[in-house]
Amino acid sequence: MSNSNRIKLTTSVIDKAKADANKVQTFYWDSEVPGLGLRITATGDKAFIFQSRVHGKSLRITIGSVKVWRLDGPADSSENNARKEARRLQALCDTGIDPREAKEERRKAAEEKFMQAERETTTLQVAWSAYIEHLKTTRSPKTGKLRSPRYITDHFNLSTPGGKSKTRGKGKTVAGPLASLMPLRLKELNAAKLAEWLQHESNERPSVAAHAYRLLRAFLSWLEQSPWSGLADKNVCLSHEVKEHLARAETKDDCLQREQLANWFAAVQQLSNRTISNYLQILLLTGARREELANLKWNDIDFKWHSMTIRDKIEGERVIPLTPYVSMLAHSLPRQKLNDGITDNPYVFASARSTDGRIKEPRLAHNRALENAGLPHISLHGLRRSFGTLSEWIEVPVGIVAQIMGHKPSALAEKHYRRRPIDLLRKWHTKIEEWVLEQAGILFVTPEKEKTHIRLVENSQARIEK
Repeated sequence: MSNSNRIKLTTSVIDKAKADANKVQTFYWDSEVPGLGLRITATGDKAFIFQSRVHGKSLRITIGSVKVWRLDGPADSSENNARKEARRLQALCDTGIDPREAKEERRKAAEEKFMQAERETTTLQVAWSAYIEHLKTTRSPKTGKLRSPRYITDHFNLSTPGGKSKTRGKGKTVAGPLASLMPLRLKELNAAKLAEWLQHESNERPSVAAHAYRLLRAFLSWLEQSPWSGLADKNVCLSHEVKEHLARAETKDDCLQREQLANWFAAVQQLSNRTISNYLQILLLTGARREELANLKWNDIDFKWHSMTIRDKIEGERVIPLTPYVSMLAHSLPRQKLNDGITDNPYVFASARSTDGRIKEPRLAHNRALENAGLPHISLHGLRRSFGTLSEWIEVPVGIVAQIMGHKPSALAEKHYRRRPIDLLRKWHTKIEEWVLEQAGILFVTPEKEKTHIRLVENSQARIEK
């Protein structure tokens, strides 16, 4: 540190001090406080600096502009000034602490404090949105596959605040069961809050509340690997205080009885929307899951070799027979265009009103048909269940039914599970279809039977002529 410019710094001295014309920076060192200096750049900018040594190494720190920092202040003042700051920095150096490192540590501590404050004010809504984005962009650890669009939509629908105009029918949408929790901070998700929430929702809509509870439980597990880990107890949903309000899962057994088939088919065939009418009939006659069939595309159907590929959630896909009546129903549906009027709609069960081009909600039409037929409520999954129970009337091997429906191989269902060829499946599947149509009073003559009938008539006439 040069002594040539060591003077007692005052406000007047600072105002009058000039930069050396031959230097990039000019320094004036204060004689009152060691290490405090005034730096003037070639452009005339003035700033207080501090210079000293720590562990044998020199260091220089900019305190701040003279326009912002005062040189000095009253001894009892808490306001920072250049001399006071220089003394503080020198005290750190005297104890072997590098002020620059101390400043960085303070910055990090302040940043961590701010981040913790931000974390602690994070609401469930913010973290839930991040969770949905995570579900969209990653694969399920159970299946190794991307989650289905319906699974993602469930997370959105169960948390939506509602109050928007319905896309179908009149009125406003209803808030999802998780909506009331969304404004809460994550650290407020305690057992008492969740117990109160679940009790209310279970009284209003038990099945939906149970589904929301399961999704929330999965979310809390994910939270531990997120930026908000530690803010909520991942096991809070498992506490007795919460679980005692969870509605008991009842085994569903809704399905069509043999004597109800005639009324059901008559009502469904009278629906004004032929796409939904055919969809419901095929749903019953294939035992497919509702979303599997709704996602069926034209290139999944092989009309020549009488088979169709179902994309299922268990094994990825399965090939099942295209039985005669189902083939007729599918073939009768028109090939449509997407909303742009140019691109071919790939879906068999198309809808001009949906954004992706396929039917979305056939339940309303099905419920109308049930009401018109005087039948009790039967869910779309109940139609799938009906396929399994009705097949027992003609004693179809359970392994055949399981393979057509896409059930997991089960030792209870079949001691030695094996995959049957499509022609063997077709033999039994066609028998199921024929029996169901017979019980429904539907006269349907397949092309093969018609040819057989013609041959029998011709042979009979030939014998008579002889």
